[in-house]
Amino acid sequence: METTLTELLNIEYPIIQGAMAWISDADLAAAVSNAGGLGVIGTGGDTAELVKEKVEDMSSKTDKAFAVNLYLLNPHIDEVVDYLIKESGVKIVTTGAGNPGKYMERLKEADIKVIPVVASVALAKRMERIGADAVIAEGMEAGGHIGRSTTMALLPQIVDAVSCPVIAAGGFGDGRSLAAALMLGSSGVQVGTRFAVAHESNAHDNFKEAIIKANDISTTVTGTITGHPVRVLRNQLTKDYLALEKELTGSDDPDLNLLEELGAGSLRRAVVDGDSKTGSLMAGQIAGLINQRQSCEEIIQDYVKGAHKSIQQVCELYN
Repeated sequence: METTLTELLNIEYPIIQGAMAWISDADLAAAVSNAGGLGVIGTGGDTAELVKEKVEDMSSKTDKAFAVNLYLLNPHIDEVVDYLIKESGVKIVTTGAGNPGKYMERLKEADIKVIPVVASVALAKRMERIGADAVIAEGMEAGGHIGRSTTMALLPQIVDAVSCPVIAAGGFGDGRSLAAALMLGSSGVQVGTRFAVAHESNAHDNFKEAIIKANDISTTVTGTITGHPVRVLRNQLTKDYLALEKELTGSDDPDLNLLEELGAGSLRRAVVDGDSKTGSLMAGQIAGLINQRQSCEEIIQDYVKGAHKSIQQVCELYN
C-alpha cells in the first residue's frame, strides 16, 4: 500500500500512531514501526534529558523510521528542540498544541521532516507555506484535545488547499475508514485510540477495558468554556466537570481555575493508576468499534486488509 506518505517517511503502510500522553512510549512506538507503520514517541512536558532517554530506548527497539512528537506548550520545548537538532539523529517530528513556526527553519536545516497537526484550512496552508513536509488534519471525532470541524468536512477541504501529503486523524478505527480517508484524498491516517489498547501499550488495564466496553455514545466533550475542548469517555469526572462548566457559564466572572483544579493530574490517574472514575479517559468516538486487544502488527494488518477489501468492493460496483 504505497502512497506519497509511505514514500516520504520510508514506511510500509500509510498508518501513523498518534502521540498520546502517558501512552506513546518506546514499547508502543517501536511495535508500530516494526509492524510497518510510523511509531511516534510522545514527550508532553518532558525535559530534554527525558526525551533523550526515550529516543535512545526507541533506537534500541527498532531500526525502522519513527518520529518524536513536540508538545509546543512544554516549558522545556526550546531545550528539547535543541537536543533533537544537535544530538538525537531523529529525522521526523510531529507537532501539536501550537504553531511550530519558531523552530521550522532550524528543524529543516537539520534535515528533519516536520508534520504539524492542524484543525483548519488556514493553519494547514500556513504550515505548508513555512515548510511543513505534511500535515495531520484532525477532526473533532478524535480523542483528547480537538478542534471544531468534523474530519469528514475538514479533510477534503485541506486536501484541496495544500499540495503536501495530508494525514487524516479522528474517527479512523478500521480498514473501511482508511479506505474512506484515501478516497477523500489523504495519503494516510493517524490512529490513536485503537493503538492505546494494543498489547504493547503500557496503559493501565482499566483504561483499556473502558475503551473496549465503550459504545457509540460513550464519549463527551469537556473544556468548551475554556476554549480547549477535550474528548473523553463519560465517567464521574466528566459528570462533575460538565456540571461545574454549566455553573460557571452562568457566572458574570467565572473562575476557570476551578476547572483546572478539577482536571489536574486526571490523565495520569486514568492511564497510569487505572482510575476509571475520576481519571480523564481520553478516547475518540471510534471507541465503540474497538472490542478486543490485539498486537500492533495485527491492528495494522487489519487496517490494510480491510482497506483493500473495501476498495475492491467499491470497484466491483462500477465494473
